[in-house]
Amino acid sequence: MEMEMEWLHPGFIFLIGVLLIPVLKGRMRAAYLITLPIIALIDLILTTEGVFGDIPFSALQIKADDFTLVFGRVDNLSLVFGYIFVIASLCMIIYALNERREGIFMSAFIYVGSALGVVFAGDLISLYIFWEIMAFSSLFLIWYRETEEAHKAGFRYILWHLFGGCVLLAGIIMYAQTTGSIAFNAFTWGIGWDYLPSYLILLGFSLNAAIPPLHAWLSDAYPEATVAGAVFLTAFTTKSAIYVLLRGFPGVEILIWLGAIMAIYGIIFAVLENDIRRLLAYSIISQGGYMVAGVGMGVSGEVGEIAVNGAIAHAFCCVLYMALLFMAAGAVLEVTGKSKLTELGGLYRFMPRTFWLYMIGAFSISGFPLFSGFVSKTMVVEAAAAHGHEIVWLLLECAAIGTFLVVGLKLPYFTFFSGVQCEAREPPKNMLFAMGIVAFLCVFIGIFPQFLYGMLPHAVHYEPYAPGHVISTCDMLIFTFVAFWILRENLRPEQKITLDTDWLFRILGRRFIWFCEQPLITFAEIIDGALKKIAGFFALFANNPAVASRMLIALTGAAVLRPLNMNEKYVRDLEQLRRDYPEEMAHMTRVGFGVLLSLMFLTLYLFIYLSYGVLWR
Repeated sequence: MEMEMEWLHPGFIFLIGVLLIPVLKGRMRAAYLITLPIIALIDLILTTEGVFGDIPFSALQIKADDFTLVFGRVDNLSLVFGYIFVIASLCMIIYALNERREGIFMSAFIYVGSALGVVFAGDLISLYIFWEIMAFSSLFLIWYRETEEAHKAGFRYILWHLFGGCVLLAGIIMYAQTTGSIAFNAFTWGIGWDYLPSYLILLGFSLNAAIPPLHAWLSDAYPEATVAGAVFLTAFTTKSAIYVLLRGFPGVEILIWLGAIMAIYGIIFAVLENDIRRLLAYSIISQGGYMVAGVGMGVSGEVGEIAVNGAIAHAFCCVLYMALLFMAAGAVLEVTGKSKLTELGGLYRFMPRTFWLYMIGAFSISGFPLFSGFVSKTMVVEAAAAHGHEIVWLLLECAAIGTFLVVGLKLPYFTFFSGVQCEAREPPKNMLFAMGIVAFLCVFIGIFPQFLYGMLPHAVHYEPYAPGHVISTCDMLIFTFVAFWILRENLRPEQKITLDTDWLFRILGRRFIWFCEQPLITFAEIIDGALKKIAGFFALFANNPAVASRMLIALTGAAVLRPLNMNEKYVRDLEQLRRDYPEEMAHMTRVGFGVLLSLMFLTLYLFIYLSYGVLWR
């Protein structure tokens, strides 16, 4: 089969385009950086559904059972994620234009291109390749901050993803051996060893989706990234994981409960956080819970279709409003050099535009009517109620209340109003412009949800602005605001360390390193010393069998008779032999190692042969 060239892969636009970034400077580079995502967006608009870029293994001169690499599977599901990834990348590049280090843009372009490669991959091998490229390219967005904390967090980040990549690769290999196919479709699910590949692949996907307890890499690393790097990180790793879960594991019920736990877990830790970017990082985990739960409810029927549509729509909206929130938090960090609530306050006088742009993101994530989160999040919540999962519905609603409390009230109040009075200024114009574009999209989707609904894979039978739904949402939000205002002093942030599951892994890691450096090395040295003594004895025996035999007899007698104090004769003989051995060496005939080893192996062979004959006669 010949590779079809009638479709230009949008990911390759970024991956190939990265080569010119180091060459261009100044305004020429800025124009080039903006042009590439625009070209990728036009490419997506002109794309038709189908399979493109398929390469059989036979074309690569590899013997395999009908294995085909598919770099371009284009359908409604992949197009939705492709659109939001390209749109987000354009806004994020504009936001980062004041960055002077071309390495950040190169890492970001490879990151975006590999994420698009994951979205359009039609087989597991190409998916895995882009999956690993995505992990390593995103690492440099953390390390480019060039602080000790960023270096350590990045190291832990890549260790997590290397572990997840190994698990995913093991699952892919087992799946290919079991089924004879590497096509990336929905996996079979059940109980037993036959389904082990599916479990391993799900585990690999779950790590990138930041499902607890495999989530600590996100809240640990994202706050330590560069200002622009953190904005890029919000969009691609977790959302590409949601995409592969939608593609591979729709309707797997365990994801319903994992998603509900994820939603409430993330927001509880967000309440405890003092660092604004770490607080928002936990909010990413919480919002991912809605999507994971929607994937789990994705069974056949109208409810399943609403749940899947809700998961996709919420991923689309989450990319936008989380980028906007991290942009605003990055702007605060950029102009003040601070990111802790206990060190911030009174910024509204100096940064009113940043505040209002942030609040559009906060209203969106909180599910306010007329904002994007309202038309996507509630689809999953209503599907949970219609699906008969009352506990899941309750957990998701509680997470929604907590989100408004933390992201919509606590963070802006203690950053822009109450607290330490800081002096600042508005961030650079490119940052404000990028935030304005994303804020516009959040409002536009909230007012015109059909724009988003029309891209979803299933027909949408959901009306977000039903009067009862709007009234109940407003009641919940008003009650949360009143409760916060009454208890706001009790919610004042404190300088403290929040222990999450990553501390357990850190402790285990330190214990493992100690075990390797202390007991294991000591044991190795003991074994090494013993082997050296044994080797020395064989060398001695090979050079002078007579003296070596007498030394062995003297050594044995001295050891056996020592408790009876009758070993003096053997000790004297041993010392004399050790003194005389070098002189006697010159006069004794050597027995080569080859002869000695031949005798030993012959003896061992005869012993095994005779034993085998006795046992099996």
